[in-house]
Amino acid sequence: MENWITDFMQQFGYLGIFLMIALENVFPPIPSEVILTFGGYMTTRSELTILGVVIWSTAGSVAGAIILFWIGYLLNVDRLEAIVDRWGHILRVKKEDIRRADAWFDKYGYWTVLFCRMVPLIRSLISIPAGVSQMNFGLFLLFTTIGTLIWNIVLVNVGAAVGESWEEIVQIMDIYSNIVYALIAVALIIFIWLFIKKRK
Repeated sequence: MENWITDFMQQFGYLGIFLMIALENVFPPIPSEVILTFGGYMTTRSELTILGVVIWSTAGSVAGAIILFWIGYLLNVDRLEAIVDRWGHILRVKKEDIRRADAWFDKYGYWTVLFCRMVPLIRSLISIPAGVSQMNFGLFLLFTTIGTLIWNIVLVNVGAAVGESWEEIVQIMDIYSNIVYALIAVALIIFIWLFIKKRK
């Protein structure tokens, strides 16, 4: 996959970066670490600039986040409650749980979006609950853009700084991502266990 991504970016430049990052946000398995660090490396071997790569990658990331936000918005809390009404006895979820989660996101959602935009995998998926809770779209864009900008600036500059060694940074980011995935898995298991225990 890495070769296909880098070949596409080399062929289409800024447009390729924009499309790859937008796609990465909608389909999280595509690694943004590869796109951003290679984009940074390209600034040392082509006419691309760090500023240009940051701008286009941020635009692509925000475009992808908007798509997921509106998917979540169309799903909304009422439809989730309808699903719970029908399947909640199997999922062991009640409508009150949906409302509590929605209330929590209403209170802490903006900061959650900001920080989660810098966490692998979650950085894309966080847009869905933001849409489900019908977060103010303007503020969602603001916090998403800030978080995305920080992530992109760091990785693009690192890619430019290390030059041909950019793949080593990707390997380091893979380790970081795997640690994050493991922590998410542990947290999810604990949450499910506590949830089931509470229900019993």
